[in-house]
Amino acid sequence: MYLLIIFIPFLSSILAGFFGRFFGKKGSCLISVTLLLLTFCLSLVAFYEVNFCSSKCSIKVIDWFCCEMFDTQWGFYFDSLTTVMLIVITSVSSLVHLYSIGYMSEDPHLPRFMSYLSIFTGFMIMLVTGDNLLVMFLGWEGVGLASYLLINFWFTRLAANKASIKAMLVNRVGDFGLALGIMSIFTVFKTTQFPVIFALAPLKINENLVFLNCSFHALTVISICLFIGAVGKSAQLGLHTWLPDAMEGPTPVSALIHAATMVTAGVFMLARCSPLFEFSSSALAIVAIVGSLTTFFAATTGLVQNDLKRVIAYSTCSQLGYMVFACGVSNYNVAVFHLMNHAFFKALLFLGAGSVIHAISNQQDMRKMGALAKLLPFTSSMMLIGSLSLAGFPFLTGFYSKDVILEVAFAKYTINGNFAYWLGAICVFFTSYYSFRLTFLTFYTQSKLLKNTIKNTHDASLIMGIPLMVLALGSIFVGFCGKDMIIGLGTTFWSSAIFILPKFTNILESEFIPQSVKLLPFVLTLFGIVLAFFVNVNNNYRKKAYALKISNWFLRLYSMFNKRWFFDKVYNDFLTQRLLNFGYTVSFKSIDKGVLEILGPNGITTTFSKFSHTISKLQSGFIYHYAFITIIGLTFFTTSVVLYDLIYTNLDTRISILLFLTYISCSFIVQQDIFNHSSLYPRQKLSF
Repeated sequence: MYLLIIFIPFLSSILAGFFGRFFGKKGSCLISVTLLLLTFCLSLVAFYEVNFCSSKCSIKVIDWFCCEMFDTQWGFYFDSLTTVMLIVITSVSSLVHLYSIGYMSEDPHLPRFMSYLSIFTGFMIMLVTGDNLLVMFLGWEGVGLASYLLINFWFTRLAANKASIKAMLVNRVGDFGLALGIMSIFTVFKTTQFPVIFALAPLKINENLVFLNCSFHALTVISICLFIGAVGKSAQLGLHTWLPDAMEGPTPVSALIHAATMVTAGVFMLARCSPLFEFSSSALAIVAIVGSLTTFFAATTGLVQNDLKRVIAYSTCSQLGYMVFACGVSNYNVAVFHLMNHAFFKALLFLGAGSVIHAISNQQDMRKMGALAKLLPFTSSMMLIGSLSLAGFPFLTGFYSKDVILEVAFAKYTINGNFAYWLGAICVFFTSYYSFRLTFLTFYTQSKLLKNTIKNTHDASLIMGIPLMVLALGSIFVGFCGKDMIIGLGTTFWSSAIFILPKFTNILESEFIPQSVKLLPFVLTLFGIVLAFFVNVNNNYRKKAYALKISNWFLRLYSMFNKRWFFDKVYNDFLTQRLLNFGYTVSFKSIDKGVLEILGPNGITTTFSKFSHTISKLQSGFIYHYAFITIIGLTFFTTSVVLYDLIYTNLDTRISILLFLTYISCSFIVQQDIFNHSSLYPRQKLSF
């Protein structure tokens, strides 16, 4: 059964991709959705057996590498962390598959799309179930490949081409860091098996790695390298630029990438490698700071975006920052709980946005929408539930994880914890504002749509509505149903899947922090909703907000946020353009076409031609010239042989020199004699 969970999505991908032309659209969709629902059912069984029956499962399939000390197997491991991720991945993926049938019904390449979705799911399942670093890394690279294929699904669009290439290249930077981390782990632990590595981690606290004659703390280096991989995959600050551009793919792709696959891989890896991070306080500090800065950056950028999908994309980036800094304050269980909750309301928001875009002729600019609540009542209610859950409104799913993250960060009582708490609390206000700005501009302001667009507007069909309803139920109830089981005091849910040092456990301490600290996120949430209403719906305040917007200082701030803090411009001007210039002027023109060609094919050809031309000039055609060269050569050859014997028989070197000079004198005498005799006869060139 456990192996079927891994291989069924790949079977679905093969059937839809290679045999889709025989099954047709309906057949490919039916096969893909059925197989993914079967995978979800098997994941539920695995969740029950592992989490409630305490029956972990480890499967060794076959040997992969067997070379001296390096032995790696195709092995899969199912524990509490794995099964939680399986529930998230298979449930959201099944709903996205079902939703895609209606959303992509007019696309002629629907079987190929379903195949890509299935292989995306399959690689993500492989990533979370691998029992060693190499199997995890294979899944890690597989989801990168699948994201490239899906973002570039409409490959005739130039923007989709650029976005997919950008996603692939930016992720290669993070993957390089992860590869270095894996190699460092093998250097220190001499294995890639998770159980062995985690068991030996306490014994390697004082281990050092030497690089360029400098010594570094081994676990710190390993943790930072692993975190670089998470920064690339989970779009943290610095390597986040690919995530908003990934919106060029079809909307179901965005829902799958942002909710259940790809971006969640980095958070999962941090939780999986918690035994390594726990023994490096420096690495944890870096994780907490980067995560909190990502939360702030993405939240401020999402405030002023006008593209419907980009606002939700930046909210994903911000929520990932919450998860990462929760890991940085050693609360991996809370981070995974927020990951699970986030998957439901973020998938709901993306699929709801897809329903809106599908209904109004692919329009994505919120400034050109409005009053859609009357035309799309079902979709508007679904989006409202998703926005409330994202904002952390009380008693919805997002409330039970986001507030706990802030509380445990405050209860850390360190500079890193307080820094993360206050930035996270400020971003609660930003999140609430941009979530309801999206809702108000899209559904509750005055309509700005064209009449022809309004005439053809239609609400979500049944096959698109079912996934929205299921995700809405998850966005309401999952947080409440799972909070005591997953993050409750004294729970044994995680068993040994997540490791936290006793001195870092602050979930109990968070119960005794001041009540004002606990109420602050709720107050900021309400303030953000009210401000969004007045700025975007109330006409009097809208005019005042516009006057403030066009003021000199605010316009500069608005431009910086709208241009994404100029990260893309800085990267293009100071990194990408200079690399391209180096590649053309230095690498191509100077090295490839210059040094390498001179020393390589062209240089060798020219050198040999000149050398052969010089040698040909020595052939004068006169016999006595050839005789002279022959005698000189024999003389040197004989002398070298004699000298070799004399040196190794310990004779006086003066005799050797005298003998050498004698041979030279004899050769000149012979040459002169040849010249004298040749003068008696007419000189004739030999013809060859």
